[in-house]
Amino acid sequence: MNMNNSTQKISLKEKIGYSMGDGGANLVFQMMMMFQLFFYTDVFGIKASVAGMILLIARVFDAFVDPVVGIISDRTNTKWGKYRPWVLWTAIPFAVFYVLAFTTPDLGERGKIMYAGVVYIILMTLYSFNNTPYSSLSGVMTSNIKERTSISSIRFITATIATFIVQGLTLPLVYKFGQGNVQKGWSLTIGLFAVIVIITMIITFFSTKERITPPKGQKTPIKQDFKDILHNGPWRAMFVLTLFLFITLAMWGSSMSYYFNYVVDKDALFLFLKDFGLVENMANSDNPFRVFLKAFGLIASNNSEVFAVGFSLFNMIGQIITLLGVILLSQTLSNKFGKKSIFIIFLTLTAFFTTLFYFVNPADIKMIFLINIFRNASYSVTIPLLWAMMADVADHSEWKNHRRATGFVFSGVVFALKAGLGIGGAICGTIIDSFGFVPHVIQDANSILGIKLTSSLIPAATFLVGVIALFYYPITKTINEKIQSELTQRRELENEIN
Repeated sequence: MNMNNSTQKISLKEKIGYSMGDGGANLVFQMMMMFQLFFYTDVFGIKASVAGMILLIARVFDAFVDPVVGIISDRTNTKWGKYRPWVLWTAIPFAVFYVLAFTTPDLGERGKIMYAGVVYIILMTLYSFNNTPYSSLSGVMTSNIKERTSISSIRFITATIATFIVQGLTLPLVYKFGQGNVQKGWSLTIGLFAVIVIITMIITFFSTKERITPPKGQKTPIKQDFKDILHNGPWRAMFVLTLFLFITLAMWGSSMSYYFNYVVDKDALFLFLKDFGLVENMANSDNPFRVFLKAFGLIASNNSEVFAVGFSLFNMIGQIITLLGVILLSQTLSNKFGKKSIFIIFLTLTAFFTTLFYFVNPADIKMIFLINIFRNASYSVTIPLLWAMMADVADHSEWKNHRRATGFVFSGVVFALKAGLGIGGAICGTIIDSFGFVPHVIQDANSILGIKLTSSLIPAATFLVGVIALFYYPITKTINEKIQSELTQRRELENEIN
């Protein structure tokens, strides 16, 4: 049953319940983006270029699953709706293959490559069957513009908390659980996160409701679905934007693990952590806060743990800034100036601050952290806007074509997201390998240059491609309000007729 646009208010409880699903998904997504390439080279034991190709092939191959998922979910009809059931049905298998993707089997190099490829393809396929319907769900919970932005903002607050956990606690927990056995540490850490994934998906299923349905009597030819989106200018712009956003995020996220482990000056980082009280000090060993930090592996006992603690602190500070940006700025600015304008401004700023990682001195730890604070503050404003804009694109498609295919519209973005992840990871792996990277040794000047390029100038350039795509996105704030008004009138007329 369709509801009047002005009355489609969503309770805070339902918004938080919906957001839990993205929290769970980000425990997987952020791990793939930040640590998958690093895990394959430094733990699993395969070359960076081979690992990059596994990510590329698996993610691009699986990206073609997304349109299929969109078609299937749009045509799913249950008492729970079209999209909610998929969040529940996929929860356990999704979590199981998440664990398997970070497990190191006792196999030779060829066996490991085959294992990694097969498991990763299955994991990404399950991600599609989970995340495409989940993302589509936000497009049918309400048609109220401000409510959609609110749902996206709360969703990404939860996602940022999950990101904080992954980026801040993964390496310390690996060291703590592994007790010298890194492979064991990874398996136990991912196992813990996998349990949380299942719980969050169940919460989302039971706490949300689908309210928007396709127009009465809508026919569902698949050929028409493809025709509608390929002729949809806003969808094409969002596809390019998403593709290059996630190429950039995957490349930069993967590269920063290497940047902190091989480029940043470890002695300078040790002194920086000491100033923060994150180095083992017997004089303060009974301090309750330090005991708490040590329980999570956030106290460096020696130089070998400086990378894990330092990189975790770098990520956690960044995510705190991101969370504040999402809460304080994103919704307020986008409601006042429109999503498109705000996205262009703050994505351009993000590209600028990303370039600075190339120029900063590896021993200037304070400046490295400061640049990251400004970068995260800029990017945080854009985070909730992508999916809110996709819901607007689904409405635009219905407005123009008198047909609604929310799942199919969203599946195109998830396709771009997957392809971007694969391409970004492959670019990072290929470049650092071509510059002579060898794990677990001191890198020469050439290999350090490769790592610096993939963490600064190249991702800044791919961010700017996304900015260019936004100039071709035609749904301004005024047009969006017109679409919502006309769709509301159309739905009310359909209800009266029926």
